[in-house]
Order: sequence, then C-alpha cells, then structure tokens
Amino acid sequence: MPVRPPRKQPVEPHFTFLEFFAGGGMARAGLGPGWRCLFANDFDHKKSAIYRENWEGSDILTDDVGRVTPEHISKAVDLAWASFPCQDLSLAGMGAGLRGDRSGTFWPFWHLMELLRTEGRGPRIVVLENVCGTLSSHGGKDFEAIGEALTRAGYRYGALVIDAKAFVPQSRPRLFIIAVAPGVNIPAGVMRNDSNPRWHTPALCAAYERLGEEARHNWTWWHLPAPKKRNVKLAELIEANPQSVSWHTPEETERLLVMMSPLHRKKVRDAQKSGRLVVGTIYKRTRVDEDGAKVQRAEVRFDGVAGCLRTSSGGSSRQLIILVEGEEIRSRLLSSREAARLMGLPDSYKLPSNYNEAYHLTGDGLVVPVVRFLTEHLLEPIANSSTTATLLVA
Repeated sequence: MPVRPPRKQPVEPHFTFLEFFAGGGMARAGLGPGWRCLFANDFDHKKSAIYRENWEGSDILTDDVGRVTPEHISKAVDLAWASFPCQDLSLAGMGAGLRGDRSGTFWPFWHLMELLRTEGRGPRIVVLENVCGTLSSHGGKDFEAIGEALTRAGYRYGALVIDAKAFVPQSRPRLFIIAVAPGVNIPAGVMRNDSNPRWHTPALCAAYERLGEEARHNWTWWHLPAPKKRNVKLAELIEANPQSVSWHTPEETERLLVMMSPLHRKKVRDAQKSGRLVVGTIYKRTRVDEDGAKVQRAEVRFDGVAGCLRTSSGGSSRQLIILVEGEEIRSRLLSSREAARLMGLPDSYKLPSNYNEAYHLTGDGLVVPVVRFLTEHLLEPIANSSTTATLLVA
C-alpha cells in the first residue's frame, strides 16, 4: 500500500522559498503547493535531472553553492531551506565537521544569505537540516559556530530533533535549526519557556548549554504539538514483485542467517513460531566478537520500523528486507520504490531507473511528512505572522 500523500494545500501558492542542496526536491514536496519555489540549487547533475522530471516547468541551477550569487535570486522570499551535506558531521564520518569539503558548504550558503540581507532581500525564515551528529561535532564547536553565525546576522533561532518514525516506519532522527530574521514577529503559540523532551533531546539541550552568552540570548525553544499516531505500517510498503531488485536465492538467504549472532537468529526463530507473515529489515554491520576480532554481522529487526536509510557507498550500507512465514524465509535488497515510500514520497514520484542512483537520492533526502508537519505547525504560522508575540507556551 503506497504512502498517503501529504494533506492537500491551497492550489495557489501563498509563500515563496529558496531550496538549496535540493536533491530531488523533498523539501519542496513537504512544503506543498502553498509554497512557490523561486530558486533551487544542487551540484549533482543526476539529482538535478530528477528534480526537473518531478517538478515540471521548474528549473534548478546545477552548480557549487559557492558560485551562486544574489543575482541568481530575483526577490526577497519567506523561506530559505538548506539541507547541507552531512558526511563530515555524521558519527560515521571522518570528523572534519564544518571544516570538511562537504559539510563545510554551509559557509558559502550562509555567506549568500548575508549578502541578500545587505541588499534587504534576506529570507524571513531559514531552515537548516542535518544529522544529529551536528550537535556534538568537534565537541559542540560546529553547532556553536552555526549559532554564532545566525546571531551575528540578528536571527532568533532554535532547534528541534524530529525522528521520522513518528510519521513513517523508518527510524531517522534529524536536526532542524529554524531561524527567524530580525523584525519578523513570532506568534506566541510556536514558542516555549523551556525545552520539551519530545523535541529537545539531551544532546540538543547539552549543545544549547555550550553556546556563548550572546548566542543563547537569541535562542528560542520552539513548540510543536504531539504528532498524531502513525497510520502507515512497514508491511504495507513492501512490494510483492519489485522491479528494481530480485529476491535472493535460498543459498543467499542462508548466508545471511549464518551471519547473524545468536540473539538475532533467535529473533528469526521467534518470527517463525508466530504462525503469521512477519516483515523485517536487515543491515550488515561490523562488530567485535567474543575474541576481539571484527566480524560482519547481519542484524535483523521485526519491530515494524525500518532502519535509517543511508546513502549507499557499498553493499553493506544498503538495507535488506526479510519475510518470514513459518518455515519459509525470503530476503532481498530494499527496492528503490520501497525506499521512496519510507521517505513519504508518493508512488507518482519519478525515480532514477538505476538502483544505486535511486537509493542515493532517497537516502540523502528529507522525509516528506516531517517537512509537512514542521511547515504546518511552525513555518506557516511564522510566515503568516503580523503581530508581536507576547506569551509563550508553558
């Protein structure tokens, strides 16, 4: 069963935005038709081609963000969205942080925002999205550097950690930094006096405590309501006859079972004993065994939630599907359409025909219902705001 598309918005766009590090346009998909994109940018030609396919009549500048100038942007906008690369900030990366070649592209993006501000065309709202490793990168110095940059420009800002599993059956916590330009009124209902454990994790609160006095002065604890209960199940997203991948042979499935530790093999046996069809996912991970040696393990989960989709840089990083029904056990790679569904994309979304390119596109992207939730409960109230906020949500 396909993922249900986001709630319909007014046909006529009411707000305007810029989409940087745009990929396949998943921020645009989540913002919805109530928002009109005035400029999009990504350096990847393959992703740009898919962007054009899915957003007919729209163009995207395929170039390094450092080459984008204010002349590329026609007028002031309500929002600039930037999901800048995560590789140098990820806990699995090499730790270069904002000094790295990829995650460091935040700085040319922000320089462009500063230039727009000097021309009186700075975005009223800026959203920065990245992995949660941003909070601890370089002992918190990278997050502090972002906060200081926003503060120097006069932006009030705060951050949220949203796990996509509240909206789709995929575990995918991500950091969202939302900044509001000086002079823009913030409605009372989107702010709090203090943190909320639902959206402000211990790591985020610790990162806030490490901020300098001035950066903390400009901080805002954003308020979001509790999301409705997720109504999409993992089993509903699985294709019976996928086109992009093939089912494993019995021998290939057996090799996966042999790679499991006793704990994970027991999970499979328990699924067999249930007497029903059980759908799970598998990731191959390098672990240290009881002798201290590094071994590759196949780790399975049957909790109805897929592991976080990651950009594929090799076979071990690609997620697998396992179906257990009595004595029958089947396995295969997650299909490209299933990956898209786990990101909340409708089946009408056009994917690359090449499997690796499709997996890379989705693994690098945004979960569409998360963007819609953030848009509906925070971005649109701010964009619509015309009065000064006087009260905070307790």
